[in-house]
Parts: sequence; C-alpha cells; structure tokens
Amino acid sequence: MTQQSTSPAVTTPSPASGSPDPSSPDPTLETHIRTCPLCEATCGLEITLKDGEITRIRGDREDVFSKGFICPKGSTLKQLHADPDRVRTPLIKRNGEFVPATWDEAFEAVAEGFGKIWEAGDRNAIAVYLGNPTAHSMAGAMFAPPLIKAIKTNNLFSASTVDQMPKHVSSGFLFGGPNAIPVPDLDRTDYLLMLGANPLESNGSICTAPDFPGRLEAIRSRGGKVLTVDPRRTKTADASDEYMPIRPGTDALWLAALVTEINTAGLVDPGRLSPMLDGLNETLQILSPFTADSVAAHTRIRPEDTRRIARELGEAPTAAVYGRIGTHTTEYGTLASWLVEVLNIVTGNLDSAGGAMFPEPAYGAPTKGRTPSGRGFLTGRWTSRVSEHPEVRGEFPVAALAEEIDTPGPGQVRGLLTSGGNPVRSCPNSERLDAAFAQLEFMVSIDIYINETTRHADVILPSPSALAKPHFDFAFYGLSVRNIANYSPPLHDADDATEPGMDEHEIFARLTLIASGLGAQADPEMMYSMMLQTVAERGGLNAEEEQTAATAANYTGVEAILDLMLRTGPYEDLNLAALLAAPHGIDLGPLKPRLPEMLRTASGHIEMANPSITADVPRLVLLLDSVPDDRLLLVGRRHLRSNNSWMHNISVLVKGKQRCTLQLNPVDASELGILDGQDASLQSETGQVVALVEITDEVAIGTVSLPHGWGHDAPGTVGSVAAATPGVNSNLLTGDQFIDPLSGNARLNAIPVTVAAI
Repeated sequence: MTQQSTSPAVTTPSPASGSPDPSSPDPTLETHIRTCPLCEATCGLEITLKDGEITRIRGDREDVFSKGFICPKGSTLKQLHADPDRVRTPLIKRNGEFVPATWDEAFEAVAEGFGKIWEAGDRNAIAVYLGNPTAHSMAGAMFAPPLIKAIKTNNLFSASTVDQMPKHVSSGFLFGGPNAIPVPDLDRTDYLLMLGANPLESNGSICTAPDFPGRLEAIRSRGGKVLTVDPRRTKTADASDEYMPIRPGTDALWLAALVTEINTAGLVDPGRLSPMLDGLNETLQILSPFTADSVAAHTRIRPEDTRRIARELGEAPTAAVYGRIGTHTTEYGTLASWLVEVLNIVTGNLDSAGGAMFPEPAYGAPTKGRTPSGRGFLTGRWTSRVSEHPEVRGEFPVAALAEEIDTPGPGQVRGLLTSGGNPVRSCPNSERLDAAFAQLEFMVSIDIYINETTRHADVILPSPSALAKPHFDFAFYGLSVRNIANYSPPLHDADDATEPGMDEHEIFARLTLIASGLGAQADPEMMYSMMLQTVAERGGLNAEEEQTAATAANYTGVEAILDLMLRTGPYEDLNLAALLAAPHGIDLGPLKPRLPEMLRTASGHIEMANPSITADVPRLVLLLDSVPDDRLLLVGRRHLRSNNSWMHNISVLVKGKQRCTLQLNPVDASELGILDGQDASLQSETGQVVALVEITDEVAIGTVSLPHGWGHDAPGTVGSVAAATPGVNSNLLTGDQFIDPLSGNARLNAIPVTVAAI
C-alpha cells in the first residue's frame, strides 16, 4: 500500500507471550497484555488467567510507556467485569420498571420512541449527551461523530463543558485547531509550574503520562524544579519543590501578572517562534494592568513571590506551564488557559524540547511539509434556544441542558440520548437537571449501570465491560508526553445474561442507522463499509482494495478502519499488524517541534491577540478593580480511587476512610465553632447540603473542599456498594447560570458558600 508518511519508521519491540504463559510451569495459565482504559495515563496491564478466570492483574513491566506502573483502579478490572450490578442485557422500561429485552426489541423501541419525536419535524427536539467514558472508548471515539451527524441535532452536550473546554477554545484561537493542545514535555523540562492540577491523584489530565510521580521525581533528581499552585496542598504539592496557595478563581489574574513581570524584567524571548507570532506587543500591552502588586490582594500571593517566580520561569533553561481543571472550571477558564500558553510563548518554551509541545498521534493526516494556513477557529455558528449560548466545537454548555428541556416552546428538547457519564451528579444545578430528565418523552442510555441519570431512561443499551472491548486510545495519544501507539484486542466476548452480547461499536452503528432512517434491523456492516470508504478516500486509497485486504487479514470492521487510519497516518510502516505483534506498545519517539506546519489559523501564524479572547480581558480587569471577596469559597477535589462516579460501586475502591468529606481549614473551623467529625451545612446561591467535616490544613484559609460525583441515594438506582457509601452531591451547590462565556464551561470551583455547624 502507498505510504504517505515522511516521519522515521517505527521500531517494533518483540511481542509478549499470549497463551499459555511459557514462564509458568502451569500450562493452564494464560497471560494477556492490554492497556488500562480507566483514566488518561494509558498504563499497560499484565492479566493472568487460569482456566479462563482472572487470577492477577499487575502493571506490564515491558510496556514501552508505563514500564510497570499501575494505580489501584487498573487492578480492579476483574471486579468491574464481575460486578453483579452491572447491566448485561438490554433493558426497556415498562410501567415504570426496567425489564430485560432482546437487542432487537431494544432497538425497535428506540426507533419507535425517537421516531415519534422526529415525526413532528424538529430534529433538534432530541439532544445528545456524551459522558467522560465515551472518550475512553474506541467505539465512542470512532462512532459517536457519525451518530451525532445522523441525528442532525444542534443540541449536543458533553462532559467537556464541566472539564477542559477552555483549553480547546484557547488552542483553537491561538493555533487554529481546538485539538492542537500543547502538553508539558515532562521528561526533558527543567522547570514545571502546575496550577489547578493534581496528577498524583488524577494520573494526569490533558497530559497523558503514566507514572506521573516518577516523572516529577525525575525532574527534581536532575536538578530541576517543580512548583504547584493550588488552593489545596495536594499530594502533588507535597511531591513538589515548592507549594504556593492561591485564592480560588484567581488563577487568570496571577498568570497575567506573571506575563507582565516577565516583560518588566526584560525576559520576553519567544526565540524561533518570533516570526510566527501575531499580536505579541498587543498582548503585553493589554495585560499591563496586571502586576504582582495589583493582583496580590485577590490571589493572596505576595508580590515578591510573583516576581521571583516570573524570573525563575524566564531564566530557566527549559520550562513548562501546565494548568488544569482547577483553572478551567471557573468563570475565567478560557483566559486562564490562554495565559498558560502566553507564558510558554513569551519564555520561548512553546514547541521546544523541555517546554510545552504538540504530540503527533499515530492517526490523522501528516502535517510535515504542509503550509501553515487554514480556516481558523470559530464559535457561535448557532446559538441555544433559551439563553442564546454560542455553540463551541458544535456543543452547547451542559449547564444549559436543563433549561432546554424544561422551558416550553418551539424547539423544546423532548428526547435524549446519553452515552456514558452521569450528568445528574456531575453537572451543575443537578437538582434541576434531575427534574428535567424526569419530564422527557423518551430517553436512551448507553451505559453499564442504572445510576442517577440512566434511571430516567426508557431504554438502556449495555456496552460490554472494559475487558470485552477492543481498545485504542484515540483521545489520549493526542495528549501524550511521548508519542506511543498500542492496541488491545478484546480479552472476553461481549457478555449478556440472555443472549450473545453486542459489541459497543455495533450499538453505535445500529443507532446511527436508525437515525439515518434505515430502521432498527439495518445491518451495521453498512456503517463499517461507509467509514472505511471515507478513510480510504481521505488517504487517496482504493476502498474496495482496502476492504479485500481487511477481509484477508481477518480484521473486524473496526480493526479494518483502525488499520487504515494508521497506514494513512504520519508514521512509516505502522499498521494494525505491527501493533498486534507488539502488545507492549510501540514507542514512536519523544515529542518534536511541529510549528509552523500544524498551524491552521487564517493568518498562518500564532494569533496571540485573537480578538475573541482579548475582548474578554476587560472582564478580568473588572475583577482586578473589585473588592476581594472574603466569603468562603468551595472547590472540588479528586481521589485516585474514584475519579468517576461509577467507580463508587467497586468495593475495593471505596473501602476505608470516608472520602466524601467537607475539608475545612483549622482557622476557619475555629471561627465557625465547628469540630472535626461533626456534620455541617453548606449553602450556596443554588442549594444546600449537609456533609461530614474534616478539619485539615491541606486547604488554604478561606477555602473549603467537597469532592464531586457523590450522592448515591436516589431511588431507582442499582448500585449496592455505592448506596452503602452514598456521600453528598456537591452539584446541588453549583449554579447553572455561572459559566465562562468564551467556552461555556461551568463554574464548579470558587463558589461562594456559607458553612454552619449543625
């Protein structure tokens, strides 16, 4: 086949043993290697089976990326697979109760339920919500886009607007593409500044890096520095050289001050990027009101510390600034995200080894040699019905989903499809969202649990367990600190209690065919053939020849598509056969400079002062000129064992000390007369909860912390472990009216609250 790549050829490691395990004297033992799909770290797992049953899961020591690292989640895939509460057969709600159904019955019910809504002539009457697990799914990454296109709705919502959407928006305006996201080059940097990130708990986010603790330790061991800025003294802060507490919600102010202080010190030096920059001087001028002194009262960071850190950043041989969810989920999330990249640019560390660099995943069109130009990035191509929020990346803010359902009138959302996720617990003003879901005419969920969200569904289509799916990390190889590729075939067949189970990609395919008007019985092979043809034509290949070759190789439909995506990607000799022969992964090398070729702005330059962003700076100036808020401010937090709500039903992950607690600083607790272990009420403008108090100096004075995703006490859910440790739903306190206007991201941090003893 013709290869379009110009990059160096890959080196394929020797394959690991399949089955049986030659290192074991027991011939009944089998060893399987696969990638963990439960978070962004993409760690390799070594899974041992005896007579078909899993006996051990440990880190794959030969994995080219993770090298044996594993966290508590990866070792629980067996428990997840065997969880008796996991939905294994399609469910249809009859007379208010879920009853098992065949797959054909379930898809007929979907066709009928959605068909009645579509008959009214408004395709926007059905909304789609894509949850976090969809991004961790090979089928979701490949088949959700054509499904959305087939539904023909503008009402698309996802977990992105309670997470990382500001980074997509700032990257889009700066570089021309919302997925052109730089990541810190952890393995070569001399100075790492992290804000609102806790990778020792999250394993890294928008920064795919297994063994983040080891990588931070390596920076320090080679004489570098790690600085963490956060309202909480997290595990990551404890593993850093320096920790700096900051007032929640003021990250953008402080980042702007760092830019100004670097400029004042004469340390602005973009290096080789200088000819590619538009708007550098304008950016420096517009940020000039933000100085170490002017932001100190708001951020509670001493001016001398701000000036010192600015100088350290500007003088370090290499440096990377990394801002994550704590900076994104505020009302100034896009400005904070933009300012992170402005700092990387002005210090000469963008697209440079040891700085912030662009990964080059194994799929997608090669960019080497291409002209740096494009259409640029636009938002607001259409607006939401009720509050006229602009679309961003084709999505509306999930904070607006409830109002689109519960506000009568033309265009009202009457039907909903959810894929993974639990928005009734993970999205703002969840009480209103819960009530809105209850009034839908028809709802379908692709999910493995009956949770607080899916209990409202009329049909639940269960995807297989993680061990029964093929796996390739489309989302996270594009955010990886090293270019890697790995593919994991299914370990088990798709399982079902009453009949043969259904692969997740077939579920998406059949829904797409229903939405296309081809009916519930349409053959999903039609979808695979259409997608194969699209990828082949994009790569200049003959679709019929590719289909013949895939059949001869005995590839499934999704494997044939993946193989073609790899072969038309940027790496020579990389294909599915190479990945199957290398179960420990293929190392495609360290990150390399990719500018200017990958720029897709209309100017062909980095547009530092894009008007869409700079027009929002006056709003930050207003914050600077305001009187600092002296109320307690609520922030969230993550835990290594429970970064998603569905993990709360795995006993080994929730056992031990109660983690859904309200953390309160000793000084604040003393002033409020609250004791450790006491219940306290927590009230915001939106709602009120009662939580168990944990007094700790890990949170800064004036800050309180409550984790998200808990509150498993709703009737109609099926999760015996989660129900035994329900915790408190923090999103009863978050308002759906407070969002970052540029990205639509919800404010889940820096929420003013009142705390009182009970």
